[in-house]
Amino acid sequence: MADFQKEKLFSKKWFFSYSLVVLGAFIMAAGFVYFIAPHKIVPGGVFGISIVLHHLFGLPIGVTGLVLNIPLTIIGIKILGPRFGVKTIVGFSLTSVFIDTLTWIWGEQPLVANDVLLSSIFGGVLVGLGLGLIFKAKATSGGSDIVAMIFAKYTKMPVGQLLIIIDSCVVVIGLIAFRDWRIPLYSWIVIFICGKVIDLVLEGMNYDKTLFIVTDKYDDIREKIITDLDRGGTLIKAEGMYKGSEKKVIFTNVNRRELAMLQEFINIVDPNAFMTVINANEVLGNGFKSLREKVEQ
Repeated sequence: MADFQKEKLFSKKWFFSYSLVVLGAFIMAAGFVYFIAPHKIVPGGVFGISIVLHHLFGLPIGVTGLVLNIPLTIIGIKILGPRFGVKTIVGFSLTSVFIDTLTWIWGEQPLVANDVLLSSIFGGVLVGLGLGLIFKAKATSGGSDIVAMIFAKYTKMPVGQLLIIIDSCVVVIGLIAFRDWRIPLYSWIVIFICGKVIDLVLEGMNYDKTLFIVTDKYDDIREKIITDLDRGGTLIKAEGMYKGSEKKVIFTNVNRRELAMLQEFINIVDPNAFMTVINANEVLGNGFKSLREKVEQ
């Protein structure tokens, strides 16, 4: 993970980043207090361990998470260097404060008392949304992220895989502590939904499509894409595997409406064309969101 860029103190970008951290911490805390912690769901990470300790020994979830995060951050700085910015510390500190404050105001009753599955779904959505906003501010959630990066340094395993292993170990701790097989099953639902929501927050909701078109009528299709759809693209020289004949592949990105228009046109000019349609998670560049706009957000 590269070092985060420093932002000018009290600049517009600084205020925006810290607003995301504060909002993300509050939303994540709400997910834990209203949906996850009351049902003893253990969705990995430091706060997952805190939930286990809370139900076993009555320790406050927020304070326990903070106590665990601080030494992990210090160890991470010593081993990995100063890559954990102030926003990371602010993020997990505020999350701890918000969790205990909301617990004090609301109590320990779940918002949906008799439906653990519904609580798992909405808890995962809120925690994922909160984490996504924190990640969008170029901070991390601390805890298991730091542990994964430390292990990655010495094992050379991908951080993503190590995160899954670490969170799964925490889930197993919940199983051992509560002796209920439903706990890990609901916990993995939360982890899965949380990951999907984080991706949605970071990449945005996108209906754009990536197309690869193999056709002999590439001039007609190119004209359609450039003139009527006002899109760009790339012609890729290729060779057919079966006969070894020279081919040209059109690579382009369009939205769903333009895809339907293009497919109808291709069916007219070259019904034997070969087309691959791929869901594009994110398209950056001319005609779509600019890379600069993406980075500035």
